[in-house]
Amino acid sequence: MKTVEAKRVHKSRRRARIRRKIYGTAQRPRLSVYRSNVHIYAQLVDDDRGHTLVAADSREVGEAENRTEAARKVGELVAQRAAEAGIETAVFDRGGNKYHGRIAALAEGARSGGLRI
Repeated sequence: MKTVEAKRVHKSRRRARIRRKIYGTAQRPRLSVYRSNVHIYAQLVDDDRGHTLVAADSREVGEAENRTEAARKVGELVAQRAAEAGIETAVFDRGGNKYHGRIAALAEGARSGGLRI
C-alpha cells in the first residue's frame, strides 16, 4: 500500500472508531475539530438534534505567530462562545487526527478558556 493511501486509510479508521464512542447532547455537546493544511475549525454539535451550537475557526482569530498558536486561540474563542451559550462541558472529537500539535493546542486553549473536556 502506498504511503499516502495508507495514511488516508488509517485516518478514516481512527475517525470511525472515535465516532462510534462519542456522541454529543445539548447539555454536553461534541467539540468537533477539522484541520486543513492552513486553517483549523471547531464547532460544538448537538447530535440529538443535528445542530451546531457554537463555531469558530482560525480565520476569525486574526494574526498569530504560527498555526499552533492560531489553534490555541480558536480553542479559547470556542470556549468563550460556549460560555456565552451556557455550555460548560463538551466531548472532544479530534476527527481522526492524532492528539498532537494543533489538535492538542486547540484542546488546551478550550480548557484554558473554561470549557471542561
